Amino acid sequence: MKNTIALFDFSKKINYKNELLAGFTVAMTMIPESLSFAILAGLSPLTGLYAAFMMGLVTAIFGGRPGMVSGGAGATIVVLIALIKTHGIEYLFATVILAGVFQMLVGILKWGKFVRLIPQPVMYGFLNGLAVIIFMAQVEQFKVTQNGITEWLHGTALYIMLGLTLLTIAIVYFFPKITKAIPASLVAILIVFAVVLGFNINTKTVADIANISGNLPSFHIPDLPFSLETLQIIFPYALVMAGVGLIESLLTLSMVDEITNTKGNANKESVAQGLANITNGFFGGMGGCAMVAQTLVNLNAGSRARLSGIIAALTILVIILVGAPFIERIPMAALVGVMMMVAISTFQWVSIRIVNKMPKSDIFVGITVALITIILHNLALAVLVGVIISALVFSWDNAKRIRARKHIDENGTKYYEIFGPLFFGSVTTFIDKFDPINDPEQVVIDFKESRIVDMSAIDALDKLSKKYAQQNKIIHLKHLSEDCRKMLKNAEAIIEVNIQEDPTYKVMPEK
Repeated sequence: MKNTIALFDFSKKINYKNELLAGFTVAMTMIPESLSFAILAGLSPLTGLYAAFMMGLVTAIFGGRPGMVSGGAGATIVVLIALIKTHGIEYLFATVILAGVFQMLVGILKWGKFVRLIPQPVMYGFLNGLAVIIFMAQVEQFKVTQNGITEWLHGTALYIMLGLTLLTIAIVYFFPKITKAIPASLVAILIVFAVVLGFNINTKTVADIANISGNLPSFHIPDLPFSLETLQIIFPYALVMAGVGLIESLLTLSMVDEITNTKGNANKESVAQGLANITNGFFGGMGGCAMVAQTLVNLNAGSRARLSGIIAALTILVIILVGAPFIERIPMAALVGVMMMVAISTFQWVSIRIVNKMPKSDIFVGITVALITIILHNLALAVLVGVIISALVFSWDNAKRIRARKHIDENGTKYYEIFGPLFFGSVTTFIDKFDPINDPEQVVIDFKESRIVDMSAIDALDKLSKKYAQQNKIIHLKHLSEDCRKMLKNAEAIIEVNIQEDPTYKVMPEK
């Protein structure tokens, strides 16, 4: 019984009304997005809805972040479109399963913690780019396809769609000022739905995207050759999908941590994402990951537990089985308005307010990540590029900070007091500070305010010691930290290290 309670987070602190209403609202916003991306990839609409149901349910129950919503996300299916077109849907299912295995391994090996390496400017760029993508995706709903030709709405149809969208936005914005007892997004959808039905307004509905009626997902082993050739085909796609899905999911987890001032479990979430994708592959779903927009809808509706995610997933299943005729009549304008408000709230406006206080490198990183996200729709690549640029900037800044204070004591020994880390970026500057020809016979390098970081640093010390040895002079290393001593001790194959009791290390060239 205790395990069940812990699993579902049922406790006295849960606001069941908020969770119930938030779940319904999330389900309404997930349907058009899941349908759109399934159709974009050339898949059956039900493949997208099955993904929304299975991803949402599995991650809500087993995930590491209550309040987070997962579903059939565009970020993961976009990277698989080429595979679907060249090899078909069975290869998609196999790829989703393999991607799930990779994601579970990340969680089991506890690699989820590496999301901490993502700097704040990268987060700003990621969220700002995502906000633009979400907003532009809603603008696309102002188009209609007839006889295979897609064109913008015009005339009365455009004015009606625009008016209903603005009405939805107004309700979402102003309703919380009246009461927060009911999610504003759900109220907006219901009011606009009632207006359209009451006045018999002819406007674009969910039914104009696809028919969403279907049966329960059934177990199915992907029908393809189980061979090394098949593995070679799906392996790179699975690896990319796993990476994209985890990056978006763990970034979403970090975002929810900040909003709720609580801490999720990145490794547990990685395992849950993997399990959900494996389930998708065997039950006919297109796979997915965490959905930032729907997560924000969920949080804004007052959800803070797992229950809303479970309700959202089960609601989608009920809609597939029996509720399709009703849901298909929901005006797209209502869903577009809700998602536009989500996009506006997703955008990190604080990043604009503090732009004049941020380092230029951080501004560059944020803009670069946002542009890659918007232009390529590749969230994983955007984040990776942002992290690499941030790491290079950090290395360059630290490389410039290394310096040496010099003095000679009464015995004629020259001291070099080093400040700043000695690593691959700073070794050239470090070596240039020494004068082997003019220095005395005894030289002490004091690392009290520095540390040896990597193999490049050890190699630099070895080269420096050889330069002094050629002049029949000796270097002593002083005040090394414990990890530095261990590193030097392990490097005895490269340099000879004699431990003294002070502790001071005498570095001699290789014999």
